Amino acid sequence: MGTDQNRRKTIKQLLAGSALLATSVPSFALEAEKKSSSMALKGNINHSVCRWCYNDIPLDQLCVIVKEMGLVGIDLVGPKEWDILKKHNLISTMCNGAEIGLVKGWNDPQYHDVLVKNYTEHIELVSKAGYTNLICFSGNRNGMDEETGLKNCVDGLKKIMSLAEKKGVVIQMELFNSKVDHKDYMCDSSAWGVELCKRLGSPNFKLLYDIYHMQINEGDIIRTIKRDHQYFGHYHTAGVPGRHEIDETQELYYPAIMKAIVETGFKQYVAQEFIPTGNDKIGSLRKAVQLCDV
Repeated sequence: MGTDQNRRKTIKQLLAGSALLATSVPSFALEAEKKSSSMALKGNINHSVCRWCYNDIPLDQLCVIVKEMGLVGIDLVGPKEWDILKKHNLISTMCNGAEIGLVKGWNDPQYHDVLVKNYTEHIELVSKAGYTNLICFSGNRNGMDEETGLKNCVDGLKKIMSLAEKKGVVIQMELFNSKVDHKDYMCDSSAWGVELCKRLGSPNFKLLYDIYHMQINEGDIIRTIKRDHQYFGHYHTAGVPGRHEIDETQELYYPAIMKAIVETGFKQYVAQEFIPTGNDKIGSLRKAVQLCDV
């Protein structure tokens, strides 16, 4: 996921020329549907896409497109829009809406009361909707050492984990890079996140392993996945550098990464979260899904 500021910037870029988009999107969507209908996915990976990367396309329309592509759902869609997903027989592959924000998270006790209330409510909503995953964030360090941050996260999260287990909801903390996009974010390494998983000791707490972010902060992607896959409940993709298409312009080779994920026995969701460039944004998504479908 990107910062709120980055998302606003991206949305503004995507919406440039909105008057033109308003008249051209319907035909554009129809053409995308025709192109995507020929895709035949192998079934080894449950493909998804992050909503915020395509905020210039109405969700109802995006659902039609991704459904035709063979995707099973859309990431980062909250309760207010779940009815749209259900209409298209899609799921919210990573639910959101309980968090305060990206920088105010479970590592700071001053936010625990609000977070416990929010997550208690959303766990019930996610369970009732028949979904599984609910995102969370560590928050920024703000001078805090890592051990204190771990203890604080454990203290806060333990207050909701029994309910999550009872309702079959998996709380997933996203790993961000703190070098480029999320300065000062605490959960910026797989080792820190894995230690948090171990201390909580709950099968319903996992890490959202963002491949883009972890390539920037620590690299060693495939070996990390093979070693720690039992702690990873969800994956996000994007090209490095730039967070754009996962093509020949960037340093990660996604077919090998996806093969490693499949070999671990992973059965959950892989969501595309790159910021598309150029005019054919849906074409870029289609190519990325095909590239990752090993």
